[in-house]
Parts: sequence; C-alpha cells; structure tokens
Amino acid sequence: MLNPNVIEADSLSRRFDSFVAVDSVSFSVSEGEVFAFLGPNGAGKTTTINMLCTLLRPTGGTATVNGYDVVRQRSGVRRSIGLVFQDPTLDEHLTAEQNLRFHAYAYRIPRHLAEKRIGDLLELVELSDRRRSSVRTFSGGMKRRLEIARGLLHNPRVMFLDEPTLGLDPQTRRHIWEHILQLRERHGFAIFLTTHYMDEAEVAGRVAIMDNGHIIALDTPERLKDQLGGDVITVEAQDVDATKAELLRRFEVVPLEEDGHLSFSMPHGNRFLPRLLRTLESRVISVGLRRPTLEDVFLHVTGHAIRDREADPVSQARAHVIQHRRGR
Repeated sequence: MLNPNVIEADSLSRRFDSFVAVDSVSFSVSEGEVFAFLGPNGAGKTTTINMLCTLLRPTGGTATVNGYDVVRQRSGVRRSIGLVFQDPTLDEHLTAEQNLRFHAYAYRIPRHLAEKRIGDLLELVELSDRRRSSVRTFSGGMKRRLEIARGLLHNPRVMFLDEPTLGLDPQTRRHIWEHILQLRERHGFAIFLTTHYMDEAEVAGRVAIMDNGHIIALDTPERLKDQLGGDVITVEAQDVDATKAELLRRFEVVPLEEDGHLSFSMPHGNRFLPRLLRTLESRVISVGLRRPTLEDVFLHVTGHAIRDREADPVSQARAHVIQHRRGR
C-alpha cells in the first residue's frame, strides 16, 4: 500500500553548537493538505523548513519528502518541492518571464512545455500583462505572486511557503492567499506553511504550534480552539491582583494576564457573564465575550502571546545566531 504522506518527520532536530534550534519534532503531512507551523521568530519554523528542503542538514532524527530521505536523497527531494522564501530571490534585472525561463532551464523542463506552463501560471497569478516587465518595477505583492508561479513551474508535490506574506499589507496578503488556494485547488499539491499571522494559520487543515524549538500542540484549528473549553472572557479590572484572587476563590478560575487584562475560558460564557458581573461589580471596568481564536490557543499552551516572543531580545538573538551559522 502506498504511503499517502508526502512529508514525514521523526524526532527531527537541529543543534547549533550548544543551542538547540529544533528539538525532536515529529509530524506528517498528507497529500494535498495545507499544514501550518505557527510561532514567533526564533521558534524553529524556518530551521525546520530548511532541513526538509535539504538546505540544512539535521543533527538528529529523520525526515522524508515525497518518499525521499532529506539527507541521502537530496536531489529527489528538490525535484519534488517548490519553495517561497521569506526574502525575495528573484533576479530584479530580468523580466517576469525570463525569471521563469531560467527556473525551467534549471529543472530541465522541455522548452515547449515550459512556455505553456509559464503562460498558464502568469495568467493564474494575474501577471500576463507584465510578463515582459522588469521585476524591479513590481510591487511586493506582485513579486510574491511571481515567486509562487516560479515555485510551481516544475509541478512539485509539496509547496513550502516560509512566511509568504511577511511585510505585506493585509489587503495584499488576502489577495496572495486567494491565488495560493486557487493554485492548490487546480494542481493538488500539499502546502507546508510557516507563519506568525493567526489568520494565515486559519486556512490550514492542521496547525502545529511551535515555540522554543518544540511542537507544543498539533491539531485542526477548530479542535485546538475547543481545547480551551468554551468562550473566552476578558476582564479589565481596577485591581488586577485582587480580581485574580477573587476569580480563583469564587469560580476556581486561573486567568491569564496580558496587557493588564485578564482572560479565561468558560463553557456557555453568555450564561456565566451575569454571575461574573454580580460578583465583581465593584472591581470591573469592562468585560468582553468572544469565541476562541488561535491567538488564545497560543497564549494558553505557551503562557505568552506570540508578539511578546517576537519582541523578546533573547529569541531575536537566537534567530540571529541561526542565520549566522546557516551562512557559513
């Protein structure tokens, strides 16, 4: 029986001297699946992608992509994947179609077939009218769309997207994702996505939350949210410490604190709110009620918000070390 998984990682690890960037992560990705790694900079997401794409050798564990071992069968892996990096990798002195032709040549795609694919993909990403324009005249969103077209030119089984919309405005990000999902629907490839944008992770069939080199949680977005056990209630109080103590004493609730607000989950939150307000009436400034988000899940399983770790200088230093070591 054929293995339906296009990616399999078993205790995959990467160490840089004494620093462990990725620590024994295990997961699989099935054919046609959208799989997301969600986490802050320095969490190990890009390091994992670089190992799966054969750009970085693991120091522990094993991984296969499309059945090829990432260490022993690198050529097979590379033929099977498309890759969009965080940073642009297009030759800005060439036109859009020249960039694609160079990629087709590198992958030994026959000329007649390459020209047809180039035309089809440029049309799909709405760049046909700019095919002969120099890439240096393109906006950030246009460059991203061209990179996605380039990554699909050789019909990969897996498309790796490493922070594909980093630095783009929300409207352009939505537009990019419309193209990505349309292309996936047409071509049937799997998507392995890394992101720290919660809305991007929502498009995935499954999400792996990564922090400090570990996978902390892995499931569908809805099941991850269901783990919180109900609606999310946020409380802004005059005395945060006293309110936390009162929530524990009266309701056996241990809230998380973020930016001076307390948050906790409660089944049937709309029914619970009247009791909460009667109990904390003199302490409360405002109260909010909403359905859980992936940001709530991240806060729940890691104990900190994703933007807190983004701003953490230690994590940023670790990320810098990784980039420095990779460049050796």
